[in-house]
Amino acid sequence: MSSLSASDVRPQAAPAPSAPPAAIKVQNVSITYQSALQDRQTLVGTLSRLRRRRKILREVRAVRDVSFEVPRGTVLGIIGANGAGKSTLVRAMAGILPPTSGRIEVHGRVSTLLALGVGFDRKLTGRQNVVLGGLAAGLSREQLAAKYEEIVAFAELEEFMDMPMRTYSAGMYGRLAFSVAVNMEPDILLIDEALSVGDAHFKRKSFDKMRELCESAHTIVLVSHGMNAMRQLADEVLWLHKGQIREYGPPREVIRAYKRFMRVEDDDQTAEEDV
Repeated sequence: MSSLSASDVRPQAAPAPSAPPAAIKVQNVSITYQSALQDRQTLVGTLSRLRRRRKILREVRAVRDVSFEVPRGTVLGIIGANGAGKSTLVRAMAGILPPTSGRIEVHGRVSTLLALGVGFDRKLTGRQNVVLGGLAAGLSREQLAAKYEEIVAFAELEEFMDMPMRTYSAGMYGRLAFSVAVNMEPDILLIDEALSVGDAHFKRKSFDKMRELCESAHTIVLVSHGMNAMRQLADEVLWLHKGQIREYGPPREVIRAYKRFMRVEDDDQTAEEDV
């Protein structure tokens, strides 16, 4: 029977620490829904549909077998033409729209700005909607009370918070919605076309706030047609085309390919236009 001496025992390297899970993991996700078919409106066709008492539906394959990951502390930009599936995909990440197939994992507290004021009740005051938004985001009443003044000050609506939101202009509505979303200290922020709310002053303020969030290691998914914002804020850009990933990579490379595909000149005049 052999014995081991101290010289025969070699220390083993400690196992490498496992990487933290991605903030968002999208695996083979497809989303299909039905939409009413808009055909030519004729009297005979209308009467025929009324007799059948049913709508003519068509199947829309909005997202098709999409897979990617968003590492913690990074900013993913999503671009694509109207109807490419961008908003559908982000709504699925937010848990609003379930995938038809595939799997989405989200690790962290999420704040969403998917359409200006989604979740607001126009019959309630601005103050009441801020409270509801904070509670829905998982804040305690104490945390919300500490955040309230900051939210109102950022939106610049101090004089209007006790008025029903049905009296707000579109700009006021958007400013409060943006302020609620970005000031809830989320782990993950999902934004769909909301960097252009308000006047020029508030647009600059919104962009600066987004840059601040990016620098403080928040995980952000940003859908936008603004190519300058994508270049300055995003770490990676995903280009969706007809529900599929066309390209994924560094912002400048993907945006250059996208603009070439869309036949849009890459100059200052078109940099922030819808493409």
